[in-house]
Amino acid sequence: MGPPIDGRACLDLKGAFESMGPQSSAAAPVVAIVGATGAVGIELIRCLETRRFPLAELRLYASARSAGKSLAYRGQPLAVRELDEDSFSGVNLALFSAGSGVAKRFAPLAVRAGATVIDNSSAFRMDPAVPLVVPEINREALRGHRGIIANPNCTAVISITPLWPIHRVNRIRRLMVATYQAASGAGAAAMHELLESTRAYLEGRAFEPKVLPHRYAFNIFSHNTRIDPVTGYNEEETKVAQETRKIFGDSELRISATCVRVPVLRAHSVAVTFECERPIAAGEVRALVVTAPGVTLVDDAERNHFPMPQDASGQDAILVGRIRQDLSDPSGRSIALFVAGDQLLKGAALNAVQIAEAL
Repeated sequence: MGPPIDGRACLDLKGAFESMGPQSSAAAPVVAIVGATGAVGIELIRCLETRRFPLAELRLYASARSAGKSLAYRGQPLAVRELDEDSFSGVNLALFSAGSGVAKRFAPLAVRAGATVIDNSSAFRMDPAVPLVVPEINREALRGHRGIIANPNCTAVISITPLWPIHRVNRIRRLMVATYQAASGAGAAAMHELLESTRAYLEGRAFEPKVLPHRYAFNIFSHNTRIDPVTGYNEEETKVAQETRKIFGDSELRISATCVRVPVLRAHSVAVTFECERPIAAGEVRALVVTAPGVTLVDDAERNHFPMPQDASGQDAILVGRIRQDLSDPSGRSIALFVAGDQLLKGAALNAVQIAEAL
């Protein structure tokens, strides 16, 4: 894993956790991970360890079929426990990555037990009472949380984090994105299916997909979420639009997204075109990107080296490049660029841990 994305000022955990109720430990919280054996759960464990998150105890929870497994943390094995209604006694911070159904059932129980929940599912993202947070963008939204904080959709995080410093100086009025989404976005089972389907294809064997609706090897297809019969947009595309408006605090931002699965194991890529209120030059955008927290400029035209998923995989930073004027807009207000970011890290686990650090 790459270095921390923003140099990290040490946070004062005393103030952060004193408000969590009588069970809390001011200096070192008890942390639970729900969905610990999944792809994001594994990365949550690694992020806590790599970033030296101070905790008194780490508890790992998953479904009954994963209970009893052992996962390493700081060189020591930790047993995975079965999640039940009594799992949150004494827990100060619960990191959820187990799907919307689990979150809707267990997150309120965790809050009632005295924990603050950071949820990676879509269960609470559009609830007006729940902050939807990317720390580099809207950290201040954490002040109003009522026990549950939502982690945004991975594609939204990767697409818009590099755009925030631009939006602050020259408001973005319209945003168009086309995504190239890796198997990691559909979890460990989809990653395994990509490997197995590729092996079968190269060996000339038939392969019947079980996780995704189409053959994944050497193929691309529309994101495997339900399509709204009225708008024609799938759920992933709708999430990107709705969540971006909420995170930016701009209900008038016009957004169109096309989300596609590509046969890449890990790290999403996104082609982004945006239109600002006033004319803006590619050089100005490049200067803003260079100073943006959580972002690394990869824009070497001479060597044709721009953001790629192979470079973004395992890295905390979102890679940004191919910054150029959109020549289809004669007003000079539009810019095109390309980004790549690790869906399991900044698109999920890392962002959740950053939220915990920022509390």
